Amino acid sequence: MSNIPSSGLQLRSLITADGQLELSLDETPVAAPSGDEILVQIEAAPINPSDLGLLVGPADVSTLKAAGGKVTAKVPPQMMRAMAARVGHALPVGNEGAGTVIAAGPGAAAQAMVGKRVAMFGGATYAQYRTVNAGDVLVLPADASAADGASCFVNPLTALGFVETMRLEGHTALVHTAAASNLGQMLQKICLKDGVDLVNIVRSAEQAKILKDIGAKYVVDSTSPSFMEDLVAALTATNATLGFDAIGGGKLASQILSAMEQAQAGKGGTYNRYGSNTYKQVYIYGGLDTGPTELNRAFGFTWGLGGWLLPPFLAKVGPEASQKLRQRVIDELKTTFASHYTAEISLEEALKPDVIAAYNKKATGEKYLINPAKGH
Repeated sequence: MSNIPSSGLQLRSLITADGQLELSLDETPVAAPSGDEILVQIEAAPINPSDLGLLVGPADVSTLKAAGGKVTAKVPPQMMRAMAARVGHALPVGNEGAGTVIAAGPGAAAQAMVGKRVAMFGGATYAQYRTVNAGDVLVLPADASAADGASCFVNPLTALGFVETMRLEGHTALVHTAAASNLGQMLQKICLKDGVDLVNIVRSAEQAKILKDIGAKYVVDSTSPSFMEDLVAALTATNATLGFDAIGGGKLASQILSAMEQAQAGKGGTYNRYGSNTYKQVYIYGGLDTGPTELNRAFGFTWGLGGWLLPPFLAKVGPEASQKLRQRVIDELKTTFASHYTAEISLEEALKPDVIAAYNKKATGEKYLINPAKGH
């Protein structure tokens, strides 16, 4: 194992007790793999909205400053209570990534992966090196680059998880917000392939075109004056009673539930002052709007609003079902689950205030990829 580096750079995020975010590149020891562990030299790691929650968190990006090898920003005082558990802890960032296995422990499964390109999920991927268990990675096809495989966990498995949740909970069609995102486009492709009706909610005509160009049938614009009428019409046509909301704050989740209720009531039948008996569910899985979630109770009593995260879902369905989903991602890596990136940046560039401001906008169609080998 003479090729094992003694240390490597790792991007860390810290919130101090006096209300300051500190981002830094730290030289950290590289753990030699043992047993069935492998050492991966990371070549690509995407910046997802879920990564930004840890990387930037509640900090005010307009106050970003670079000095002394660190980047700092102020955390608004009203947000510090929610950050109590992470104050004083320099946390490694990056949920997923891909790279080449450069060393392995003595276990047969690990040894078989030496020299192969793999994708991983589990944190600390904004780094030059990562030691992980061989059973926790996906071996990429021979013709797949690290960039091809870097995003094959969070968005693909989340999109597949939405469809599986639909089936498990007895629904037959879906609603999705922020639908023109990378994840949203993957979900639309899955639904087209699997014969599932999907109602896409977007925020502009440009976003609507992105989805229609890949075959989407039901696209509604939340900024249109006829949004609620259009949404009710789409829900009536599809009978969608399950929604996944990436926005989180504001009225959108409530509007979806209300439109579902109107669609069900429009089918006729005996009037019930408690609303329809059809169960309607919206899951919030993102926080593009960090404000309060507002509910206008215009959707009867047969409804639910909850949170949805990928790791608990995978734990719920179990390893066998999870592996089937992962295999589908590999099988369709360059089609259904292809990701496209706006820019490839180095670890050092990821800490430049102007670059942070750019990728923190979470703009539709813009996705950044960190290449820890760039510049080294």
